[in-house]
Amino acid sequence: MKGVRLPRSSLIGVSLAVLLVRTSRRLDFARRGRRFCSTGRCLGNRSEPLLLVAGGGAAGIYASLRAKELAPHLNVLVIEKGKPLSKGLAGNYPRGNKELQGAYFNIHGPQDTMSWFSNHGVDLKIEEDGRVFPVSNNSSSIVDCLLGEAKKMGDSTQYFVVVQLQIGKVISNVSISYKGKFNLRIEKRTIDLVEDIEADFLLVATGSCQQGYKLAVQLGHSIVQPMPSIFTFKIEDNKLQSLSGITLPKVKAKLKLENICKNQPEYTQVGPMLITHWGLSGPVILRLSAWGARDLFLNEYKGFVYIDFIPEINVEDLKLILSQHREHMAKQKLSNSFPSKFGLVKRFWGYLLDREGLDGDEPWASLANKSLNSIALLLKQCSFKVIGKGQFKEEFVTSGGVPLSEITLSNMESRIWKNLFFAGEVLNVDGITGGFNFQNAWTGGYIAGTSIGELASTYLL
Repeated sequence: MKGVRLPRSSLIGVSLAVLLVRTSRRLDFARRGRRFCSTGRCLGNRSEPLLLVAGGGAAGIYASLRAKELAPHLNVLVIEKGKPLSKGLAGNYPRGNKELQGAYFNIHGPQDTMSWFSNHGVDLKIEEDGRVFPVSNNSSSIVDCLLGEAKKMGDSTQYFVVVQLQIGKVISNVSISYKGKFNLRIEKRTIDLVEDIEADFLLVATGSCQQGYKLAVQLGHSIVQPMPSIFTFKIEDNKLQSLSGITLPKVKAKLKLENICKNQPEYTQVGPMLITHWGLSGPVILRLSAWGARDLFLNEYKGFVYIDFIPEINVEDLKLILSQHREHMAKQKLSNSFPSKFGLVKRFWGYLLDREGLDGDEPWASLANKSLNSIALLLKQCSFKVIGKGQFKEEFVTSGGVPLSEITLSNMESRIWKNLFFAGEVLNVDGITGGFNFQNAWTGGYIAGTSIGELASTYLL
């Protein structure tokens, strides 16, 4: 995770790739000039039910282990196109906040995720900002825990693997058989390989990729148009380049869009802000982008963001502080001295003076009341013109996906097809920055895995 720190709400979002036991056993045969493989014959005892998981991310892996825990006889196959896992509470989800206010996180919330790892031998610590880490400060502690648990489960059963992982493959087609099972076609195009498999349960946990949306549509679900969420703002102000790297620890940011109707919700966030060479970033901007993602998309990422650099001091008090500073530092140059209560850096103070057209070499004694008041107002409501998303297409999350109205949150099962489940970012749920998307993956994966495991434990083929 390259030192990414996740809060208590996200709970240990680290790479778990190696927790799965891999096997290369295959039964290949030729058909119509292409290589076909009967994967189902390699899955231990196929007289037992099969869960196929589309997606080896956090939700898919967590669900796989939970289902296997409840139904040890269950065969589990995870299909992942890329690398597995390379990719708090309801009020932190721009999409899904209303639906998630029920029992969703009560079924398996942050404390439950922490308890799971603690009960399996991982000592955790909670830092001052609420973020949770292994005491070792090493993500391998989480990986080793899951590897050990997988091995223990494997030793206690008669089957060849706990969970089988196949990477570099995609599910190109899915349909429902007359028996109500899932017929899936799996392809590995790099070696022109096609596999046909029948599964009793299907969990779609592909994240925000087209494969998952395609499978959902093939099974009769609709898709809320996917679009970026959680991104930085590109700002029309070349002078910001000289301020790149400056962090403002606490600002209040308000987003206003140009072409949106008058009943547009007010998007306001408070938190740290980072100035970059192309614009504005940091937690406060990323949260703004998440809540305003759809309106920003419709407005072609154009608008204004208004920054209050000192939200804890009202404008009249700011004027008084500036007036007192002028009195006490009358002979000091404007650029060399400013009130320490503002918590600003010299470079940024110079930028504010420049925006007001003030000469920093002039003494404080020469600062007119009109200019003093203008500085106070600029500190409380400094406008920046947003002209696009960050130039590197660095958005972290996608909004959109399968509507929550089409699944039952208490078990993550489709309302359209029995034994079809969804979890993670394939759903129209996305959280703000801070690890909330990981917690959604843990919770949704746990609920789906529990539901599948309980069904499989009494399943009749």
